[in-house]
Amino acid sequence: MVNVNQQNAGTINNVDGNQHIYGGQYGVLAGDLQRAVADLRRALDSTPLPPDVAAQARAHVDEVEQAVVKPEPDQQRAGSALERLTRLLTTVGPLATATTALVPALQTLGRLLGPVGAAALRMLPGL
Repeated sequence: MVNVNQQNAGTINNVDGNQHIYGGQYGVLAGDLQRAVADLRRALDSTPLPPDVAAQARAHVDEVEQAVVKPEPDQQRAGSALERLTRLLTTVGPLATATTALVPALQTLGRLLGPVGAAALRMLPGL
């Protein structure tokens, strides 16, 4: 049995026995994710895209947003949608250079999502 007094930290592990963590441990506030999605949406809105691509991209951002507005964000769902968005944008060209406003917005959200955002981060130029 583990006796725990008051604790205050971003991530707390109370373990009776051994604990092994692989790939890091991440604690992210839902508000941080929601702000990152809003920044991504603004960057997307300022990027000229063909109408059909813009609609697909907005749908992916909507899915990320739906996944992170919950009291307990669904980071796996958000990471999958972010990966699809990044793949779409890479395919049509706006991510060909790191000068677009989309790259920092995608980087921030990918990093906040931790391991589930890694696939999207690997697709970005210069990383």
